[in-house]
Order: sequence, then structure tokens, then C-alpha cells
Amino acid sequence: MALNNLKPACGSTHKTKRVGRGAGSGYGKTSTRGQKGQKSRTGYSKKRGFEGGQQPLQRRLPKVGFKSRVVKPQAINVDKFPAIVELSEITMEALANIVKIKAKKVKLIGTKAKELKDKIKDANITTSGK
Repeated sequence: MALNNLKPACGSTHKTKRVGRGAGSGYGKTSTRGQKGQKSRTGYSKKRGFEGGQQPLQRRLPKVGFKSRVVKPQAINVDKFPAIVELSEITMEALANIVKIKAKKVKLIGTKAKELKDKIKDANITTSGK
């Protein structure tokens, strides 16, 4: 036995249907498409997921699973943490010692936040106001 001698089991395969090869073939004239209608025309293709006018399954189900890749900063109110105002340099490590931070970006808010703009030494920290 070799690869070139292998054949499929008897009866497991069928001859391919050769459509549009004349009346004698049994598949001539309309070529198994029926008489008229959209499906009999050339170029017809049904939209993916089309259910005959019924609302398709992908539109019946709710939207699920979107997670924005935009990292939003965690807001820290400077008025609630007076120790932040007393820092000489504001970095993520210094803020982590005062406030428990899990975010990668921080925004300082509050009445005294504008004054801290010069002390910030980390690119991931911003202040509110101008």
C-alpha cells in the first residue's frame, strides 16, 4: 500500500454536479436555480446573517465586551490630602505613599491644585485648571 494507491471507500463519494451544460445533462436551462426571482439572477448574494427580514441574531442580542483602551486618570482631591501640598516633588511614588493608587495616571483636583503645577515631576500626573 502506498499513497498513490489510496482510494475513498466505495459509495462515500459522489460525482460533482456540472450545472449549465445543456439539456441532456439534466441540469440545463435554468441550471437548478428555478424559474424567476432574486436567487435565480447572476450576482445574487445574501447578506451575512440575513434571516429573511426577521431581526438577525447579532442585532437581537445586546452589545457586550467593549473595554476602552483609553486610560482615564484617577482623580485625587488635594483638599482632602494636605500632605500632598507639603511635598517638594510630586511623583507617582510620593503619591502612592500618601494615597492608595491603582491607576497609571493621576489628576490632582481641588482649590490648591493649580499651585502644585511646578512641583510635578512625573508625566502621568496632571492638575485641573489652567
